[in-house]
Amino acid sequence: MTTRSIPQRTAGAATTPPQRDDGALAAAQAPRIAIESVAPSLELGRFAAKAIAGEPVDVSAVIFADGHDVLAAAVVWCDDQGQCRREPMHLVRPLGKDIWQARFTPPRVGRHSFVIEAWWDVFATYRDELFKKHQAGVPVALELEEGRRLVAAAAERSQGALREALDGVLERFQACGSEGERVGVMLDTRTAQSMHAADARPHLARSEASYPLEVERRAAQFASWYELFPRSETDDPNRHGTFDDVHRRLPMIRDMGFDVLYFPPIHPIGRAHRKGRNNTLQAGPDDPGSPYAIGSPEGGHEAIHPPLGSREDFRHLVKAAAEHGLEIALDFAIQCSQDHPWLEQHPGWFSWRPDGSIRYAENPPKKYQDIVNVDFYAEDAVPALWLKLRDVVQGWVNEDVKIFRVDNPHTKPLPFWEWLIADIRGRHPDVLFLAEAFTRPAMMKRLGKIGFNMSYTYFTWRHTKAELTDYLTELNESPMRECYRPNFFVNTPDINPYFLQSSGRPGFLIRAALATLGSGLWGMYSGFELCEGEPVPGKEEYLDSEKYQIKPRDYTAPGNIVYEIAQLNRIRRENPALQTHLGIAFYPVHNERLLFFGKRTDDLGNFVLVAINLDPFEAQEGAFELPLWEFELPDEAALHVEDLMSGHRWTWHGKWQSMRLEPWNLPFAIWRIHPVR
Repeated sequence: MTTRSIPQRTAGAATTPPQRDDGALAAAQAPRIAIESVAPSLELGRFAAKAIAGEPVDVSAVIFADGHDVLAAAVVWCDDQGQCRREPMHLVRPLGKDIWQARFTPPRVGRHSFVIEAWWDVFATYRDELFKKHQAGVPVALELEEGRRLVAAAAERSQGALREALDGVLERFQACGSEGERVGVMLDTRTAQSMHAADARPHLARSEASYPLEVERRAAQFASWYELFPRSETDDPNRHGTFDDVHRRLPMIRDMGFDVLYFPPIHPIGRAHRKGRNNTLQAGPDDPGSPYAIGSPEGGHEAIHPPLGSREDFRHLVKAAAEHGLEIALDFAIQCSQDHPWLEQHPGWFSWRPDGSIRYAENPPKKYQDIVNVDFYAEDAVPALWLKLRDVVQGWVNEDVKIFRVDNPHTKPLPFWEWLIADIRGRHPDVLFLAEAFTRPAMMKRLGKIGFNMSYTYFTWRHTKAELTDYLTELNESPMRECYRPNFFVNTPDINPYFLQSSGRPGFLIRAALATLGSGLWGMYSGFELCEGEPVPGKEEYLDSEKYQIKPRDYTAPGNIVYEIAQLNRIRRENPALQTHLGIAFYPVHNERLLFFGKRTDDLGNFVLVAINLDPFEAQEGAFELPLWEFELPDEAALHVEDLMSGHRWTWHGKWQSMRLEPWNLPFAIWRIHPVR
């Protein structure tokens, strides 16, 4: 057992601490109002949350103070030009929750910010007390005089129309013949509105941080991507396709409903260590090589592969695509062939082995002998390499390219991306960056925080009802909803998903429905519409990969799903509820092979239900529950239904219905619903 001595108080010793006023004064000047849990925010304002121009931003915070005085609050938001506006906040969850909310709509792209202010609402507190006492029959003569003085003080500090309104309140108050009439003047809504406008805002507190918002254009949240290799736009595998050949595909891609036409790298391809067909180490004399082995004597990242055409041909294609409603996206892959001009011009930008050989790219057990990586932190590379890469992006922006798919950004320094994206978007806020990152969740979120507008996802490997439900729910929750926009690519030149290798046409329809209806952003690599899925045995890779050869296709071949893709994209365009991954709700259906969910707009004006059979081989059926409660309807109510794929219409009566989805017909259903009035 331990003991401690107790100091003895001596006669005459001080019983109070020495008098110091600095700490007390500082404490008295500290805010009495607490502002906590501000949303949307990322790491207390270190990073910008994402928003879309023209769409509302919902701001919330927990706001409270000591005592029982009524509080008022507002969100003050400023655009990229420094113009600020104020929106009042409202207490939306009383009874101890102290949650306040407001909504504002940024009209244009650019970096915005907001702060939250809160203060004691003296007159609202007064009105609350006056009402209670008057209702209880308590004499309120003294309270009425207090109110008169509050209004008089507010009038003294006001001008113009507000001063006239408050003077009018005082005149009506003085003209009243009874206490009840005077109470009526003080409790009048017009009096409250004038007093709110003249509020001196005592004990004003501001949120500790100013919270940034990156307001982006609509294509950052809603777009359909189509990927193709321009060199394969030919009818002969021995003839290299050109930009001019791509023109013939534009109407078909447009008619399928796509917005973005994305090309893998279009730059000169190196010959040293060029890969042959199916990634073999030895290339034949006619093998075109991988477009990701960037650089040759003809140029590097700023140049165009000569067989594709000239720079003028590229400009003509960008313009023609725009006339078809398509925007060209380019691949930004920071890697070089061993023929890249930078190796000779800037050897200090690369890593070299002790024997003088260059260190090529590896992802054990894979080796990429045709590719070498730059060293971002080499002595000669900072800042020269960083500036050069920035200038590469800027050069393509100058060619009216405003979307970049970035190859493997998680293998490059995060500070580089944060700087480059901010630099480019500071001049061109309409430029968008898609992160091709299949890596650790923390890294994928961080890429979104530092500026990437959208990202590839784990969707490719989510197949079961539980997996899809959990993943889509996670994407709707903080912090993912603030920092990460998912682009649901159903396949890529690198990824031939196992599910598609054996599921046939129904499997491609299932994945197309999941992607198009689960996210506002989705993409497909050409060949998906033809249900191509022949794999390298045992791998998620394509046999006869287009990365290493020219691959002509007949896009009208039997068994294609071109019509269904066009229908899905049309339905997305016509239904605002489907133009984002946010707002998804999963509803009960009695079958683990059936996924059933809904999406809706805030006003319930657009409400879409989606049912998908996840089994590509067998018909699945089950009872499902209509979300009548979303419309505040009883269980026996009726809903009008429109099948958006077939156009058929009918009425459902009661909350329990049944479905049957046959993969050989259509493995999904899309229903637009609204109450029977």
